[in-house]
Amino acid sequence: MKYSKLNQWLWRWHVIAGLVSLPFVLVLSITGGIYLFKDNVEQPVIKAIQSVEEKGVRLSFEKQLEVAQANASHQLNSMVIPFNSKQATEFVSGKFSHKQSVFVNPYTKEVSGKFKAQDTWMYTVRKLHGELLSGSVGTKIVELIASWMVVLILTGIYVFWPARESGWSGFVTIRTKLGSRILLRDLHSIGGFWISILLLLTLAGGFPWTDVFGENYKKLQKITHTGFPKAWFGIGVKSHPKGEMISLDRAVEIAKQSGLKGQVTVDFPKHKAGVYSVSNTVLPLREMKKIHFDAYTGKKIQALHWRDIGVLMQARLWLMAFHQGQMGGWNFALMLFVAIALTLVSLAGFFSFKARSWGIPAAPSNFKAGFGVLVAIVVLAIVFPLFGISLVLIVFGTYLFGIINK
Repeated sequence: MKYSKLNQWLWRWHVIAGLVSLPFVLVLSITGGIYLFKDNVEQPVIKAIQSVEEKGVRLSFEKQLEVAQANASHQLNSMVIPFNSKQATEFVSGKFSHKQSVFVNPYTKEVSGKFKAQDTWMYTVRKLHGELLSGSVGTKIVELIASWMVVLILTGIYVFWPARESGWSGFVTIRTKLGSRILLRDLHSIGGFWISILLLLTLAGGFPWTDVFGENYKKLQKITHTGFPKAWFGIGVKSHPKGEMISLDRAVEIAKQSGLKGQVTVDFPKHKAGVYSVSNTVLPLREMKKIHFDAYTGKKIQALHWRDIGVLMQARLWLMAFHQGQMGGWNFALMLFVAIALTLVSLAGFFSFKARSWGIPAAPSNFKAGFGVLVAIVVLAIVFPLFGISLVLIVFGTYLFGIINK
């Protein structure tokens, strides 16, 4: 049997945290569901720019780079190898949210178009989802809410866990004949329980983007040497300058001979002793590779594979891809289900509480949290620092309020 006072105490915290978090949770679930369709919005635009008519003599990649650079607002740093001869060549500057692409038609020797994610309405959805359109402050608010969502899930599981006499039926039985409040409460508790593991995985995939947890995770990777190897980014990998650099066309030939799967990108040398680096965007992630070539001889210097990536980075890459529904149709459908289910479960919880006349569960009398509960709170506060800070502020505020009202 569950300890009743602990159950009552956790329920009180679950309700309070849920009410405070609800507006943000709804924003995150709805925008997250919408952002899953990012490729459906962006790819038709890119395809229209990239599709060209195969007509005439094809311009060399080296000459295409000159055309692209003349029309780019920033220094270009890489090129995506076209899949076929009917595609314009994509040249890229910047990374992540600052990435911009210039597409060159190799037959007309002109720019067929430019693309950057910031020009689409999906970018606004992303900014709303990740930072509530409020920059660094918004990012920390999202991280705080995500941290409390972990607490909500864990406390919800404990509070929901059916009594022993209920048996397995307590995990699946939704009572439909006891009024709307009971119905909504069952939909919230039972639905929340069955998606709890998926929600925790989804949250784990989002935390690497956060400011505090994400930065601490990077530090842990660095300390434990479980991130990308330095050579992945070309650190310590150098060409031997002698004569002229090989042409971009020769670099593309070498890249094609490497047999990389998926979308293949060639990174340009960053300085005189820099290297050509070839990488691929591919699923499954274990097919990822990074190959460095001498920019003067074309000789392979180093090849890195998935197995060379540290375990914490592997976990991070997997969870981030899972979070974005990028691991195939099943993953997209699962994340869309999570987004919809989280929205419905949250609303069911809110309306079941509203039907209860807004009464916050009373604090149990003479209750002191046990050692195990305190350890769990401390662990959560260490793993999620913003949760820990907010908890200290809440406890201090409650204590101060109690003194003032004595």
